[in-house]
Amino acid sequence: MRRTLIVLLIVAVVVIWSTIFKVDEKEQVVILQFGKPVRTIQDPGLNFKLPAPFQTAVFFDDRLLEYDVPPEEVLSRDKKTLIVDNYVRWRIVDPLKFLQTVQAIPTAVTRLDDIIYSELRRELGTHDMVEIITQNRELIMDTVTKASNRATMDYGIQVVDVRIRRVDLPKENEQSIFARMESERTRQAKQFRSEGSEEAQKIRAATDKEKTIILADAYKQSEEIRGEGEARATEIYAKAYSSDPDFYQFYRTLEAYKKIIDEKTTLVLPGNSQLFDLLEQK
Repeated sequence: MRRTLIVLLIVAVVVIWSTIFKVDEKEQVVILQFGKPVRTIQDPGLNFKLPAPFQTAVFFDDRLLEYDVPPEEVLSRDKKTLIVDNYVRWRIVDPLKFLQTVQAIPTAVTRLDDIIYSELRRELGTHDMVEIITQNRELIMDTVTKASNRATMDYGIQVVDVRIRRVDLPKENEQSIFARMESERTRQAKQFRSEGSEEAQKIRAATDKEKTIILADAYKQSEEIRGEGEARATEIYAKAYSSDPDFYQFYRTLEAYKKIIDEKTTLVLPGNSQLFDLLEQK
């Protein structure tokens, strides 16, 4: 009798223990009764259920999950083939709907892959390559995220974010694209050099013109100053000559001697030359 009580007590403890389960803050649970869902638990803490096999608890992740999408080929609006490498952040927001549709994360990832690739291909097909690579990537990704989220809500999945990690060109197209880019840059460089050379010639011509004008003005001013100086000198000489003509003639004769006579000079002049007047005076 005592042994029976102990056995019954152990069985009761096991049964009671099987009705208690803990929901972690990283988890959410769907309670199934004979295979049919009866309730959903999304708050952490201790919970109770009927012992198995009456009720069972199916746990799902409640965290933000990330799925790295394999690189896929996408055709842009300007008919450029691009290799797009992107990733997706998603979470299970309705575990009951998730269980009824995709049941497990591997199946959910397969559905996500199909939906994300379809939305990404459709949206990128409405943009040129340069927009995808540089200009409108943020706007494109927001559009893809919203469209993907609407498509996955039927599976109890919320798509939080879709982002392009990198965009590459196919190997067979890289060389031609790079050659075309190099040719375009070379053409632009030649155009810039031509425009720069033309501008330099304009600057040199303007500078030469300005230089010629400055030199002409300077020469004109110098000639005017020189003329005024010579006129003033002539006036001074005239006044000096008129005040004492004899002295002035004497001074000019001495100046002439100084310029034309030295130790190596031999003069042959007629006897009536005025240069001898002073030399003959005693």
